[in-house]
Amino acid sequence: MEIWKKVQLKQLASASKLEIAYSIALQFFNNLGYEYCAFSMTSHAPATHLNPVHLNNYPHDWNIQYEQNHYSSIDPIVAHCNRSTLPILWDSHSFATTPELWHALEDQGLQHGWSQPVHEPRGAAVGMLSVARSHCRVTAFELYEQLGYSVFICQKLQTLALQLTPGNHPECNNQTHLSPREIEVLKWSAYGKTASDVAAILSLSERTVNFHVNSAIKKMGVANKMSAVVAAVKSRMI
Repeated sequence: MEIWKKVQLKQLASASKLEIAYSIALQFFNNLGYEYCAFSMTSHAPATHLNPVHLNNYPHDWNIQYEQNHYSSIDPIVAHCNRSTLPILWDSHSFATTPELWHALEDQGLQHGWSQPVHEPRGAAVGMLSVARSHCRVTAFELYEQLGYSVFICQKLQTLALQLTPGNHPECNNQTHLSPREIEVLKWSAYGKTASDVAAILSLSERTVNFHVNSAIKKMGVANKMSAVVAAVKSRMI
């Protein structure tokens, strides 16, 4: 690894403020040949109310156009990042269902880019790191060559973004209380037991087990049983 990469990544790792970390990330990707760098964080969990974060150095006109036209609601890159942890290239294929958005990107010189999502373990927050340039198509090889950097940077930025609203972060949310039975059901689920197994172990009906699982999922604002188990482990409930 080149010396400048080591230096900037070390600076980024030690940054304690989001704005500083973002400026280092921007400089890092500038040095890799990208003109633009953007980071955003949004929340889709009903029990979570994180303040959205949007940092970028896109042209001012593009930011206004994107907001006024509500492009985020049709942006296939945003849709992909909300449901996946895999990176995605910006190309005509990715924007096949929204050609008007693709042409708008071309007009702004933003068509050569890619995005990397990162999901908070509880499923409450989704971060997205995007880089772009006005010239030279980004190849899949180039993307995966730089994937390690992007994942690290995106995770770092999201960690700092979450710290901006600690009272709203699910890990610090004192209003999330699971009943002893809900915790017990999740504990056995963490061992790989099915609802039928847990029902036999706890002398409950399978329907009752599923009721407690769904109750825990709803309380924790996550999408499924495994996400609830991960969240419970992280918060040391089990």
